[in-house]
Amino acid sequence: MTINEPIRLLHFADIHIGMENFGQIDPSTGVNQRVLDFVRRMSEIVDYALEHSADIVVFCGDAFKTRDPSPTYQREFARQIMRLTRENIPTVLLVGNHDMPIMDKRASSVDIFRTLSVPNVIVGHKEELHRVETKRGVIQVATAPWPIRSRLLQYDEHRNMSIDELDQVLEQIVADELERLASEVDPSLPAILAGHFTVAGSKYGSERSVMIGRDAVIKLGALNKPVWDYVALGHIHKHQDVNAGQLPPVVYSGNLERIDFGEEREAKGFCWVEIKRGETQWQFIPVTARPFVTIEVDATMDGQTPTEAALRAIERNAHQDAVVRVRVKLLQSQESLFKPKEVEKALKDARFIVGISKDVQRDVRSRIGIEKAESLTPPELLRQYLVSKNTPPSHIDELLALAKGFLEKRDS
Repeated sequence: MTINEPIRLLHFADIHIGMENFGQIDPSTGVNQRVLDFVRRMSEIVDYALEHSADIVVFCGDAFKTRDPSPTYQREFARQIMRLTRENIPTVLLVGNHDMPIMDKRASSVDIFRTLSVPNVIVGHKEELHRVETKRGVIQVATAPWPIRSRLLQYDEHRNMSIDELDQVLEQIVADELERLASEVDPSLPAILAGHFTVAGSKYGSERSVMIGRDAVIKLGALNKPVWDYVALGHIHKHQDVNAGQLPPVVYSGNLERIDFGEEREAKGFCWVEIKRGETQWQFIPVTARPFVTIEVDATMDGQTPTEAALRAIERNAHQDAVVRVRVKLLQSQESLFKPKEVEKALKDARFIVGISKDVQRDVRSRIGIEKAESLTPPELLRQYLVSKNTPPSHIDELLALAKGFLEKRDS
């Protein structure tokens, strides 16, 4: 070991094994294809950790989609963790909101590692500072799991509070715990903070569509303290450094696989961090996440050939092995000419076709040549109608006068 050599850390989060949307059952395994995508991404980062001689791996929460994952999903997650432990790589598993049980006393979905005392695995189930021995030296890891609101309800003073009041109390408790953890750090050794929560000022991804539990928002000032060399975060799916350009880096690694089309253009991956007291360097490493592709087609200028317009658009867009949706804009006169089956056939190389939707521009026509006729009064409508029929102006006035008398009699 080289003296003062940086400690190599791999930071990832939000695997959500169990997401089955946009997938079908894989006949060879009996597991949904999309679930296999998430497992493969985890395998990919474990490969990277082994190939690049990682000293420690920190997972910042949300191993599964639900709090009660199937045994199959638990097995696939455990297989990858065991690959790290067999190589004596310390691994920190932080408990996220998707891992957290509803009731405070129940086990989380990753507690089995703690119960079995799996070597080289630390389960971050509470706010605690851990001193971890690695092959390149000692590193301090503070764990701050998902703050669970139900803990507050065991105290009488909190039971009659509103949700908003409980939020404020919970956020203050988390800030106080983070302050306590910072005070316990040995400043002579490198130290990181691993947390699973929302930081004020961060940009949301699609995690809100699958979120379990209400968010607690932590102020950046509770995290960006010089005692930390790196702050590793989970929960928000969009990769970002909330403290960009400043020390310490406060980084969401983001999730490993796209959940929906809201993440279509987001890179997915993990963070490779070289930690040295006061000199941390880090980089985002993309993974080969399943591409999501939206094919937009405007066939309104293609007359009698709207299907051909869609086929040309498909040729222009790389879609092999992708989750694909097609959105076609058509004129009303083209609707019957459009052949979705031909479009579906052209997408045979896609992994999954979400749908082929049609946006039909309905013809807006008025017998009197105007739109929004409902906004006009009966006399105004009559005038417009007579004008559209090329009625002489003198006759229009006479007819309107007669109509006025008729309308007044009708309304009386």
